[in-house]
Amino acid sequence: MHKTNATNKSPRGNFFEDFKIGQVFQHATPRTLSDGDSALYIALTGARQVLHSAQPVAHAMGYQNRTIDDLLAFHIALGKTVPDISINAIANLGYAQVQFVRPIYAGDTISAKSTVVGLKQNSDGKSGIVYVQCEALNQDHQVVISWIRWVMVRKSNLDTPAPETVIPELSKVVNAKHLNIPSNIEYDGFDTSITGSSFVWDDYEIGEVINHPSGMTVDESDHTLATKLYQNPARLHFDASKSTYGKRLVFGGHVMSVCRALSYEGLENALSIAAINGGAHCNPTFGGDTLYAHSEVLDRWEIPGRTDVGALRLRLIGVKEKPLRFLSDAASTINGKQSYNPNVVLDLDYTVLMPRR
Repeated sequence: MHKTNATNKSPRGNFFEDFKIGQVFQHATPRTLSDGDSALYIALTGARQVLHSAQPVAHAMGYQNRTIDDLLAFHIALGKTVPDISINAIANLGYAQVQFVRPIYAGDTISAKSTVVGLKQNSDGKSGIVYVQCEALNQDHQVVISWIRWVMVRKSNLDTPAPETVIPELSKVVNAKHLNIPSNIEYDGFDTSITGSSFVWDDYEIGEVINHPSGMTVDESDHTLATKLYQNPARLHFDASKSTYGKRLVFGGHVMSVCRALSYEGLENALSIAAINGGAHCNPTFGGDTLYAHSEVLDRWEIPGRTDVGALRLRLIGVKEKPLRFLSDAASTINGKQSYNPNVVLDLDYTVLMPRR
């Protein structure tokens, strides 16, 4: 029998030195979302937002059907970008300017593309920060989600010269006039009894802090299955040898989803996410950690041309081991630089839509 040399057809992924400003990636494997995806997401996170749970409620408001959970869609879209952008990442560092542009329903097919908009090599010369502008599109080639994210990526060849540093200018917040609310969706007469809380947009005040009462332990099996649901193949979530911590890291997006689910108690009528203004994964989360959530109302906006719905800009703090006594304990400023409490794992600035009285 003739013997042939084995070849390795597996992609190596991109290392920091492979990225160039303006480079465009059309990511592989479009995904048709299903009701099964939604059910599994609820099982793994405990999410209870009513628009994603109850078809009659969605219909009554003018939606075609109950919508796919905003964060489920976001994580799946982000997962498409991983093989090209962050398969060799050390950590996913943050998000900005995330806009949920159109509703997504079961049966929609999501694809993604990314453009490199920033590069900065780290001082040790072993890794660098890659900034990408990403878009998720539906089967009609319409943008449904857009965002910028940045990741720390290893270098393969340490002798490769550092690229010119380019750091994109990022907006701190998605302005209320840029929030996407379909004109045919009606919040008038929303029956708050279906969510279990009568508190609507009018009842929240800037500076108000909500300490959500429940916690959730993130089991190894739960976060592994969730990351597979998102089709995120980043190795550090599955292979401990690929993690600088010597053990598997919980995907930061899943931490976001669990904390968002925990925040339901106190924000029951936050029906959907309109934008993520910025966010940071402040410290690692591992299987066995128990997460708690705190929310602060950063701002309260009227929506131009609408009297039935308003927007709340919220800060969601996720913390492991035990809740914070005071929200001010989440971070401190030392020599002009913000330093997080080691138990704080998420600091997310996002905007939700809520019925008005």
